[in-house]
Amino acid sequence: MASRRTEVLVRPGGERDLHELTDLYNHYVRETPITFDTEPFTAEQRRPWLLSHPEDGPHRLLVAVEDSSGDGGGRILGYATSSPFRPKAAYATSAEVTVYCAPDAGGRGVGTRLYAELFRILETQDLRRAYAGVTLPNAASVRLHERFGFGRVGTFHEAGRKFGRYWDVAWFERRLGSVGSGGTE
Repeated sequence: MASRRTEVLVRPGGERDLHELTDLYNHYVRETPITFDTEPFTAEQRRPWLLSHPEDGPHRLLVAVEDSSGDGGGRILGYATSSPFRPKAAYATSAEVTVYCAPDAGGRGVGTRLYAELFRILETQDLRRAYAGVTLPNAASVRLHERFGFGRVGTFHEAGRKFGRYWDVAWFERRLGSVGSGGTE
């Protein structure tokens, strides 16, 4: 029996993805310390998060989907976001980035595809730095961030408690393009 070739397509996330994105994230809430959320979300609870990532500007949501039909509507394999780093105005040229992959999508390059497209977009925005927090241990995430030019800037020890234990969070940063540059390196 011949198998159908399935492409991985990266596209902006939107309303049609809300339920599947919520389910994917809830896996990490329930099963891992990767996120410090401790209670699963409903799709309606996640709607403000979805709406905070428009299809333009520096705060994006990209999804990777299995796309055998060419319409971009296949199963979600993962997502990446860029979000405000901190709420104060002077932080507007910094973004926090993250990537989550479906548990069965490992080893397919999904995280790499998502970050490649996200950083292609971010380089065109008025941003100076991207930051990422990684709950330790998480060797795959550390490798991914290092592959994309992130350097480790420090570790917050015992920053969160989940599953009855404390977890460290390593922080990484990456310089972004020279658009809107001002100040020193």
